[in-house]
Amino acid sequence: MSKDAWQDAYVASPKRDARFETMSGVPLEPVYGPEDGLFPGQFPYTRGIHASMYRSRLWTMRMFAGFGTASDTNERFKAILASGGDGLSTAFDLPTLMGRDSDDPHAEGEVGKCGAAVDTLADMEDLFDGIDVGTYTTSMTINSPAAAIFAMYIAAAEKRGIPRAKLGGTLQNDILKEYQAQKEFVFPPRPSMRLVRDTITFTAAEMPKWNSISISGYHIREAGSTAAQELAFTLGNGFAYVELAMAAGLDVDEFAPRLSFFFNAHIDFFEEIAKYRAARRIWARWMKERYGAKSEKSMMVRFHTQTAGVSLTAQQPEINIARTAIEALAGVLGGTQSLHTNSFDEALALPTEKAARIALRTQQIIANETGVTNVADPLGGSWYVEALTDEIERQAEAIFAKVDEYGNGSMLEGAYVGIDNGFYQSEIADAAYDFEKLVNRGERIVVGVNAFTEGNADAQPDLLQISMEQEMLQVKRLQAVKADRNGEAVRTALDALRTHAADPEVNLMPALIDCSNAYCTEGEIMNTLAEVFGRYVERPVL
Repeated sequence: MSKDAWQDAYVASPKRDARFETMSGVPLEPVYGPEDGLFPGQFPYTRGIHASMYRSRLWTMRMFAGFGTASDTNERFKAILASGGDGLSTAFDLPTLMGRDSDDPHAEGEVGKCGAAVDTLADMEDLFDGIDVGTYTTSMTINSPAAAIFAMYIAAAEKRGIPRAKLGGTLQNDILKEYQAQKEFVFPPRPSMRLVRDTITFTAAEMPKWNSISISGYHIREAGSTAAQELAFTLGNGFAYVELAMAAGLDVDEFAPRLSFFFNAHIDFFEEIAKYRAARRIWARWMKERYGAKSEKSMMVRFHTQTAGVSLTAQQPEINIARTAIEALAGVLGGTQSLHTNSFDEALALPTEKAARIALRTQQIIANETGVTNVADPLGGSWYVEALTDEIERQAEAIFAKVDEYGNGSMLEGAYVGIDNGFYQSEIADAAYDFEKLVNRGERIVVGVNAFTEGNADAQPDLLQISMEQEMLQVKRLQAVKADRNGEAVRTALDALRTHAADPEVNLMPALIDCSNAYCTEGEIMNTLAEVFGRYVERPVL
């Protein structure tokens, strides 16, 4: 694309009602660079996926929230929207993430602690009560039980008269990274990937506004990987999902435009910006050259960013506000499409409403006061940033080559082999160990941890407490739903799910929606699938 063509694309894009000048009144061009250079919105999209970037539209301020009961989280959602948030991101508690009900003995003491407890359709109805899910987009961070929880979301919306085709949002649904880093798996990899396949094909056919999978590097980075490993493992998993969907008979351009990504924004400012730029370039080239994509949208990396939870310190927690602001700025300068900013107290507990509001205000300051949104890719052309971008791309390509070799030319098979032989787990563990050695030797300074510790003995801020009473309320809620539902409808729905699960050619989403409408519990659904799929036990990596 020539600069003239870029100019046409820029002029055609809608513009925000904003001043495109410095605070002192100096007018700003939409982009800077040589006449013969690459521009935002041009393949391979190193400088951004849109010609106008944030001049056209700011990123979505999508704040992550969830705690206690669904009703508790519903109140926090409404507070976020009232404070200016324009997208919701749902955190589920550990039992829900692991496919267990709140009254499961393994769930005791964990209900509502790290997110919202969702056992049945009744909880999903409470979670979004009074919120127009046909207008606001919703992200759900869940993986192994993703298809079951997604089915509840669809059923809840349709009970309110909102058709599934109108629903917009994202299901994380990235099971490969669970085996690699986060460890919230239930079934073995291959049947788990069958569920991912079913959600991709279902949304491609029936839900044009829904992103069926958000390929997540965030948890890979939180487990200790380097920036280059986060990038390579994430995009490599993305290539595996592309091959999975193509093997199911979908044309790449049918589904790839609605694949999205989820990256960490860590504390090494310029490295993070370079990582995002390299991600766009790699994805565009692979999608075009290896997978034959013809649609520009298939070649564009759209990603959500969350600031690094692992960078937050329990010592002097208020200084985490500064860390989060720097990380968020890296995400914006790197061209993110949506952003969550962590709260300063998250190293100690789930965020209080005040801390969450400060985190959202941090984004609003970046968007409205700093002027960084007035120019696309303002660091493009920096010798340092360009060199970092090239180097991170080089390291990522070396990792792709190894995974591709494992799979004899298939990134999907290579991912299975890499999980099986402990490749990903070992790489992440080694990187985490190397970092900790640097911190312990004082060669990497972490303020408040191994230097500048004055103030560490100060009183801690007020924290959000999740009481056992909330767990008891959730268990009682679940028992009431079980008592009121139609037992025969539950048995019929679960029997049908079991039968369909045994046939690998059947898409399970319709059966899962039927189970949701019968008020089957998440645990019942997952246990029924486990009868067919089995349960996964990870082998130790030596």
